[in-house]
Amino acid sequence: MTNTEKPTTKTESKKQGIVETPKKQIKQKPLVKKEEKKVETKKEDKKKKETPKIKKNEAVVNGSSLPISTKDSIFICKFIKYKKIENAIADLEQVLLHKKAVPMKGEIPHKKGKGMSSGRFANKAVGYFIRLLKSLQANANANDLNEPIIVEAVANFASRPYGKFGRVQKKRSHVKIKAIEKKLIKTRSKNGRKWNIFIHSN
Repeated sequence: MTNTEKPTTKTESKKQGIVETPKKQIKQKPLVKKEEKKVETKKEDKKKKETPKIKKNEAVVNGSSLPISTKDSIFICKFIKYKKIENAIADLEQVLLHKKAVPMKGEIPHKKGKGMSSGRFANKAVGYFIRLLKSLQANANANDLNEPIIVEAVANFASRPYGKFGRVQKKRSHVKIKAIEKKLIKTRSKNGRKWNIFIHSN
């Protein structure tokens, strides 16, 4: 009788004369080092034309449709005009602390304190102006301006949207502040007389 049991080991299978069919051998391709082809790169004669950086002599910042009073903005513009940016920021911070008042004209009461005249502490408007002046200072530093002085500060009315029920119009103002280098401020003539732009020392 023949053994129907499958052999468990290779030696038993050899004795019984059972030969395993060889598995398909995977043909491995011989590793051939490909010669790296040297690609000759042609140097471009025409180099990229680098645009020369034009030095700007002024720095400008614009605030559009700010939710502040236009009347207060006009007086703040007069308050910071012809000052250095750092001094203008310092003065406005004093206004926030109620140590200085923004001088205003009209039927406005005088403020208590040394050297204070008629004016107001326009905290909301002053806060927006401090942000604009810090942005102006950053622009001046980017343009490499030496001793930038505010020569233009203008506030105008913006389009005023109506409130919830259409009875009250909200306050909106456009503000533009411009600073140039101190050395560019020259004497001007008015009615045949020479006069200098007054620059605040503080």
